Amino acid sequence: MDVKLGVVMDPIESITVKKDTTLAMLLAAQSRGWTIHYMLQSDLYLDHGNCRATGRALTVKDDEKDWYSFGSESDIALSELDVILMRKDPPFDMDYVYSTYLLEQAQRDGTLIVNDPRSLRDCNEKLFATQFPQCCPPLIVASSAQKLKAFHLQHEDVIYKPLDGMGGASIFRIKPGDANLGVVIETLTDGGRQHIMAQKFIPDIVNGDKRILLVNGEPVNYALARIPAAGENRGNLAAGGSGVAQELSDRDRWICEQVGPVMREKGLLFVGLDVIGDYLTEINVTSPTCVREIDRAFNLDIAGDLMDCIQQKLQTKN
Repeated sequence: MDVKLGVVMDPIESITVKKDTTLAMLLAAQSRGWTIHYMLQSDLYLDHGNCRATGRALTVKDDEKDWYSFGSESDIALSELDVILMRKDPPFDMDYVYSTYLLEQAQRDGTLIVNDPRSLRDCNEKLFATQFPQCCPPLIVASSAQKLKAFHLQHEDVIYKPLDGMGGASIFRIKPGDANLGVVIETLTDGGRQHIMAQKFIPDIVNGDKRILLVNGEPVNYALARIPAAGENRGNLAAGGSGVAQELSDRDRWICEQVGPVMREKGLLFVGLDVIGDYLTEINVTSPTCVREIDRAFNLDIAGDLMDCIQQKLQTKN
C-alpha cells in the first residue's frame, strides 16, 4: 500500500537518535515504502478553509552521525496525505491547541491524524487519568490552599505537581511536618489562581515509574521502569532516572484493560501510561516515548506495530 505520511515534530536535527520514538516511527514507515513529509508546527496554515503546510520530503537512517536528509520542499494540502503523526513535544500551549484545530480540519477532509486532534485537546495527561479512579491513588485537584493543606493533613506524605508539567518539572514531595508546604502550594497555584494536583506519595516509586505503551488500546507486553536517581523522588529520565525494561505485571494488565477501550473510542492510537506500583498516575497522549529502550531490551518493533495498525485503519477507511 502506497502511503503518504506526514509528521509534525520538533526540529529533527535536535533529536537524540538512540532514544527518539518519533524516529523509530519514521524508520518503520520508511521500511514499508511509505513517503514521509516533514513539518514543523509553524509550517501549518489555513487558507480559505483548506489546511496546508510547507513540508519537506524526508529520508531517515538509524545512524547517530547521519540520521536524516531532506528532499524537495513543497506546499501541500494536508488532505493529500493519508496519515499525519502529531509528534510535537509539550509544552501544551495555545500554539499547540491552534495546531490541533488545523489538524482537525485536515481530519474532516479525510486524513487520519494520530492521535485524534480533539482528544489531544480534551485529554490533559494528568486529569485524564482521573477518569479511572479505580486505578488511581488518592488525589485531589484544587487551587484552594485550604483544601490542598487538608489533603496533606489526611495523607501526610504528598506529591504536589502542576497540571501542565512534563519531564518531572516542578514536582514537590512534602513529608509530615515540612515547613515548605505553604510556599509550595502558593507557588504552584500562583496564589490560588491555578489548579494543581496533590497525590498521595507512592513508596513503590523506588522500583520505578513504569511507562506502559498502548497501540490502539492494546498493551505492549513490556514496560520501561524509570528508576529514580539517588536522592530523587522522580523517575523521569529527564530528571536523571535510569530505565529498566520489564514484563507487565497482572496489575499492569488490569489497568490496561480498564483504560484500553476508552483509548480506542477516543482515537488515541498511541498512548503511554505511567504506573507506579499498583497505581495509574498519568496518561500521556501528546508524544509518548520509550519505544526504543523497550525495543532494544526485548527485540521488539513497537513502531512497526503502530504502522501496521495505521495501515489497517487506512484500508478500512478505503
